[in-house]
Amino acid sequence: MAGPGHRLGITEPISWSGPTENDVIKTRELEKFLADVGLYECQEEAISREEVLGRLDQIVKTWVKNVSRAKGLNEQLVHEANAKIFTFGSYRLGVHGPGADIDTLCVGPRHASREEDFFGELHRMLSEMPEVSELHPVPDAHVPVMRFKFSGISIDLLYAKLSLWVIPEDLDISQESILHNADEQTVRSLNGCRVTDQILRLVPNIQNFRTTLRCMKYWAKRRGVYSNVTGFLGGINWALLVARICQLYPNALPNMLVSRFFRVYTQWRWPNPVMLCKIEDGSLGLQVWDPRRYPKDRFHLMPIITPAYPCMNSSYNVSSSTLRIMTDEFQRGSEICEAMDANKSNWEKLSEPYPFFEAYKNYLQIDVSAANADDLRKWKGWIESRLRQLTLKIERHTHDMLQCHPHPGDFSDKSRPLYCCYFMGLQRKQGVPTNEGEQFDIRLTVDEFKHNVGMYSLWKPGMEIRVSHVKQRNLPGFVFPGGIRARPIKMAGEGRRVSLTKVSSHAEDNALPQELNGGSKRKRDDADTATSLRDSKYLAGVGVSGELVHEGRPSGSIGTSYSGNAVVELSGKILSEKVEDNMVYELANTISPPEGPSHSGGESDAFLGLDPSLSSKEAEKLAIEKTFPEELDELEDNPEYKNQAKIWSMKGISMESSSTKRALLVSLTTSTAAGSCSSLQSSGNLKDLEPPELLPPASSLNLATSAPKPVLRFNFTSLAKATSEST
Repeated sequence: MAGPGHRLGITEPISWSGPTENDVIKTRELEKFLADVGLYECQEEAISREEVLGRLDQIVKTWVKNVSRAKGLNEQLVHEANAKIFTFGSYRLGVHGPGADIDTLCVGPRHASREEDFFGELHRMLSEMPEVSELHPVPDAHVPVMRFKFSGISIDLLYAKLSLWVIPEDLDISQESILHNADEQTVRSLNGCRVTDQILRLVPNIQNFRTTLRCMKYWAKRRGVYSNVTGFLGGINWALLVARICQLYPNALPNMLVSRFFRVYTQWRWPNPVMLCKIEDGSLGLQVWDPRRYPKDRFHLMPIITPAYPCMNSSYNVSSSTLRIMTDEFQRGSEICEAMDANKSNWEKLSEPYPFFEAYKNYLQIDVSAANADDLRKWKGWIESRLRQLTLKIERHTHDMLQCHPHPGDFSDKSRPLYCCYFMGLQRKQGVPTNEGEQFDIRLTVDEFKHNVGMYSLWKPGMEIRVSHVKQRNLPGFVFPGGIRARPIKMAGEGRRVSLTKVSSHAEDNALPQELNGGSKRKRDDADTATSLRDSKYLAGVGVSGELVHEGRPSGSIGTSYSGNAVVELSGKILSEKVEDNMVYELANTISPPEGPSHSGGESDAFLGLDPSLSSKEAEKLAIEKTFPEELDELEDNPEYKNQAKIWSMKGISMESSSTKRALLVSLTTSTAAGSCSSLQSSGNLKDLEPPELLPPASSLNLATSAPKPVLRFNFTSLAKATSEST
């Protein structure tokens, strides 16, 4: 059991207390629950993974010798030439599940190039092997990657070219010197392995960390907040958050760690950063996360800092909308864990799927289609990597008055094999007075998003995207499990019940897990039930390089077409979480241990340096406050920072006069010429894409105009009559 002399992290732990008998029982229940839901792979699959990794290591060793010989090195150097495979991510952390891919890194010598040798010769070798299938190189991603299946196991393979002539078999990539003379792509490729290994060094008990992380990843996926590309958190983010809780409760079992995860992050004052260790400047001059020096770092909403040099924010994708959603989910988790402590709830309740399609009255639907399966995979990957920009644009262009909830996954329709779609829930910001008939026009916002998507230089005929508004009652059937819509009905003297109604004969049977009647839901607006799904009108399609097109447009035509009235009426109860605008950042400096009694193993002295007369919960709350380092007051007092924050918050927002404050009405633009943005390539690498800068407003892009289009507006006419149900 860890004691005060074994402190990990930038502050003292909140509690040194060990597990109670009840914690032991609840942890066994948690482990059984995780096994029952299928989070552990079987022994046969584990052996297969080890064999594939061993085979892959042999292949890169053969590859580097071939490259060395082809470059004219003598036989002695060819014989000594070596490359080595490392793993990282969920597999290296030991929390992968059945069918999960393996994140791997190939480390090679200075004479084996990325472009010619890794994506050239190694790609050729893999393509000729019968065990390899679905080989897909992505050389232009932020972190270049080669994806494929080897004997049925998915592999993501990165490449790091070191400045060494010979790669030793016992190479330690955790050393800072390994980054010497490395290019940016190599630094980013090495970062995954270095961060993963550092996490395992910085947690007090690896097995407890793994069980807790498995639970939190499963919970996040079920609650719809596991997706880095759409603005939530990915695997590395959740691992860092869990690791920090393990540091704060070093002797706790997973049952308590899960509970304290929600308790701590419900009270966390974002954007204070979560850090496992101090940020070091290092000796190589690489940029690290520091809002005092780098203006962009000041505007990260939920900083989760990687522990390996160069320390970076791993959660730059989080927006105000997705942060609000996650904090709501942390609060829900905390309440359920408290109920579990009183034996009034269970792990199943905690991990109930979020009822996304019952939570909102209005949605944006983004339809994606292509001419063949390969084109759809590439086109879909490109669009998915850009969807976060639509959320950011809507937030900025409406002054955060209109909030988006992106669904982290896509949906398919069995009746349309070369098609998929994405959804975003829409709601007005909570706590702001509503004027009758208030509207927001986001045509310009949608147009800018289409320009962003239209940058795809590998566009092919048949690749199309359409954006439309759809009301909750008109959602397509394939988004519901088995095409069955869960329809809440208010029963006299009882809570809500669910009746099942068949929606579509072409429903996707496995689109979503069966939703349980447990999450909070909005009342359904049953008025105007005669409106059908066919009445949901599309805004536009996008063709090559961003031109907005009709279906079946003549070859070579460029133009825009809108049909129907796309007006969104938003009413109902709004989510309650308010994201603070005041962005005070706090970095970790050396912090002296708090004064107080030494550890003696009991709960009464678990919270060090606090008034013993406080209740356990009060003491823990104050202890959580102590985990925040000293504030960077110079940021708050700096007028340049304040002005810069104001300018940033206005960036990309369309201008409006006082007479049009209630409706941002702008004219829509059309298209750019084909091939105007050929420098950007599809990455498809959703986990590692760096977010590009937002484009300027479409009105400044000197685009041609076309016929007027209907307005996509959000009409808040009934907000005063909002229902009392929580979302």
